[in-house]
Amino acid sequence: MSTKKPKSKQKQKAKTITVQTLKGKLEVTRSGMGYVLIDDQSGDVLVRPNDFGTALNGDTVRVKVVRENVRTGKKEGKITEVVERKQTEFIGRLQVSAHHAFFVPDSDKPMPDLYIPMQSINGAQHRDKVLVKLVRWDKEDKKPVGEVISVMAPDDVNDAAMKEILAEAGFPLSFSDEVVEEAGRLLDVIDEAEIAKRRDCRSLLTFTIDPVDAKDFDDAISIRKLGDNKYEIGVHIADVSHYVVPDSALDAEAYRRATSVYLPDRVNPMLPEHISNELCSLRPHEDKLTFSAIFQTNENGDVKQYWLGRTVIHSDHRYTYEDVQQIIETKEGLHKEEILLLNEMAQKLRKKRFSKGAINFSSQEVRFQLDEKGVPIGILVKESKESHQLIEEFMLLANRTVAENIAKQHINKKPIPFPYRVHDQPDEEKLAPFIQYAKRYGHSFDISTPQAIAHSFNGMLADAHGKPEQHVLEQLGIRTMAKAIYTPENIGHYGLAFEHYCHFTSPIRRYPDVLVHRVLQSVLDGTPMIDKKMTEKCKHTSERERAAMECERAGNKYKQVEFLQSHIGETFEGVVSGVTSFGFFVETVEHKCEGLVSIVSLSDFDDFRLVESEYSLVGRRSGRIFKMGDKVTVTLVAANLEKRQLDFEWELG
Repeated sequence: MSTKKPKSKQKQKAKTITVQTLKGKLEVTRSGMGYVLIDDQSGDVLVRPNDFGTALNGDTVRVKVVRENVRTGKKEGKITEVVERKQTEFIGRLQVSAHHAFFVPDSDKPMPDLYIPMQSINGAQHRDKVLVKLVRWDKEDKKPVGEVISVMAPDDVNDAAMKEILAEAGFPLSFSDEVVEEAGRLLDVIDEAEIAKRRDCRSLLTFTIDPVDAKDFDDAISIRKLGDNKYEIGVHIADVSHYVVPDSALDAEAYRRATSVYLPDRVNPMLPEHISNELCSLRPHEDKLTFSAIFQTNENGDVKQYWLGRTVIHSDHRYTYEDVQQIIETKEGLHKEEILLLNEMAQKLRKKRFSKGAINFSSQEVRFQLDEKGVPIGILVKESKESHQLIEEFMLLANRTVAENIAKQHINKKPIPFPYRVHDQPDEEKLAPFIQYAKRYGHSFDISTPQAIAHSFNGMLADAHGKPEQHVLEQLGIRTMAKAIYTPENIGHYGLAFEHYCHFTSPIRRYPDVLVHRVLQSVLDGTPMIDKKMTEKCKHTSERERAAMECERAGNKYKQVEFLQSHIGETFEGVVSGVTSFGFFVETVEHKCEGLVSIVSLSDFDDFRLVESEYSLVGRRSGRIFKMGDKVTVTLVAANLEKRQLDFEWELG
């Protein structure tokens, strides 16, 4: 008797697909369709608007695959759960009727209006522009429910724009009552019993060096002479982990934000002001709790021994970078001997770092001069001077030393979970076209080892310094580099040429530094903590760091457009800063503002095509080439604040 199953049954079995539930991030397109980008990068899942459930753009969700094309691998699904909301605060207009109100968000991504109960409109009027918080959206709710947090001043377009940048990136604009109350309960007075547990550094000459407008002083430096050619240098960092403890509302909120965000006219802090600007800020003439790396060195900055642990300090003076730069240049001023000695050590540490293969990309930052309403009236280009490098080198030394110390520790022959700050070696594929491009300017690359590549980079940067191609080679060089991230996998930091590196020095504004303090203290106590969620925490803080950087870029772009709005029709000297198939970007020489010369605006002159390997646009008839680094003259024709976009037209010269 045959045991073969009927053919129809066999076919049926072959068609059966296991229902999968996957986790990922929802991205809503302008048309309203959604795609869930799956965490393991196994492919996107298409989700139609009726299947979003209570999910919004950017939320981390679980999606059930309801249809899959076996041939193409395309999946369609239905969202079953919101794991984590990206955004809970929104800016838009309030529509008030007799018994209820609705909030209509300003967003180019479709989302439902929020229902606002009358007791939650907090004095807002019909048509007011408001900041609203999503407080509830259960499956049984017809609409998401919100409450008005604040009413935006109708004439303050800038304030609304900056808040929108932050809210859209998922950074909360306010702290909950619970978090504010918890911060408020923390005592300003330091308990004598706490001081007794710590190394007392209050008698040491100690000072802070920060930007002129800084309020949160994370770090201080102390110095004293121990004997002939023997010094003690202390790097003292605000002891945030003493105040922000695991499983508290403060800690949960700090982790959620993961970083402070610095926009041209404001800081959106990781921690409430009572902590960031008062309790933990290392203000002059106040006793403060700190976590310190204390080094015994010679005058070259060579470390003979070090000590790590909790301390109490008393800052004697608050310097700005400009104050210290003046002392370095004039060799006159308060504590000049100590400042000059620290600077000399820092420059030697810097030289040693570059000789070991650290890459010397010069950094330029744009800073806006704002009037009392936040309107930009000038743009300054900040350059890294010796006063900045003094702080940078000692912070790098502390960060590296802490990471080296942790890397030596093992439990059951396994490394301790720790948020290393790593930077991968260059990718050969990305590097190849850049090397070809650099060759045109006479720069050759040795690619035999990662160290040789770094030395080649430094040689090129030194040769190009001050030449027209400097900026373009730096920009393209940076783009070939991997991005630095947080991870427990310690692969070293290629750009700094450090085998071990972490972030220890800025816990007021970076959550990974708080994690570093906690792990370090557990090791010093002899009971190393094994945080099983460290990989997840590193991934989250890396993602939030990227989001903060994008906010900062968007904020700067907004201010650039706002600044140049009154200059439409004017002509500027610029440098081609990017080339695409739809045109080329130009950065103005004077203001460092970037705008687009579209390929459409060039069409009267010629038909241009992108040549990717050359980073250039080439005219088919004329042979005219626009390549990165070229100097061009452009006229500003449009400045769109809403899109944060400048449009230039090329002037034939």
